[in-house]
Amino acid sequence: MDLSPPLLKAWLWLLALSFLAAATTQAPVPRWLVAAVILLLALFKARIILARYLDLYRAPGWLTGAVVVFTIWTLLAFGLYLVPVLIP
Repeated sequence: MDLSPPLLKAWLWLLALSFLAAATTQAPVPRWLVAAVILLLALFKARIILARYLDLYRAPGWLTGAVVVFTIWTLLAFGLYLVPVLIP
């Protein structure tokens, strides 16, 4: 695996975001907020992977399209998670 500076930086960001997601699970906040933060961190990680590991930074249109699809999917997943919370 080629760990050139951009890939190393991406890997370090992915590692930091993973630790942040793990730490979020221990925060004394409502579960829905923990879920929202973890999904948001997953979106950030997906963008890093798409941009750096799959080299989509060279094709900004494809990167934007993929991020939009992932964002829609994440919002739908969060909405499904909230259904039992909002409807007692």
